[in-house]
Amino acid sequence: MTRAYVGLGANLGDREEMLRLALERLAAEPSVELVAVSTLRETEPEDFLDQPRFLNGAAALETDLSPRQLLARLQLIECELGRRRAGPRFGPRVIDLDLLLYGSLVMSEPELELPHPRLHRRRFALEPLAELEPDLEIPGRGPVRVLLAGLD
Repeated sequence: MTRAYVGLGANLGDREEMLRLALERLAAEPSVELVAVSTLRETEPEDFLDQPRFLNGAAALETDLSPRQLLARLQLIECELGRRRAGPRFGPRVIDLDLLLYGSLVMSEPELELPHPRLHRRRFALEPLAELEPDLEIPGRGPVRVLLAGLD
């Protein structure tokens, strides 16, 4: 089993309910054990600013799925909950599940980059990770605490 971390986000509709439903579906996956979920926090949008505030958090899980299989499951859950990949990049969405880390794996493919390519610059992703595992290391980037301190 590999420890993986998933970023959680939503900024349309009942955000808290959407995140709860996504976590329920993730926990129901046969090859996934949901280990912990961070506190959810209100965050300002980044990149595409003209949209509602987000509710963000992170989940730690254990899985024997491959990174690609896990990503496919996350995207299926998003689709089942009404996510449509139309509109502006980084725009509003009912649910967003990002595979942030998969063990200490570093990989770069067209459909999947690990660690998540913008993770080290995203407070809304780093803070929940630090809450879940204060000594967590981001492969190739360093400790979450140091990365967070560098954003101040």
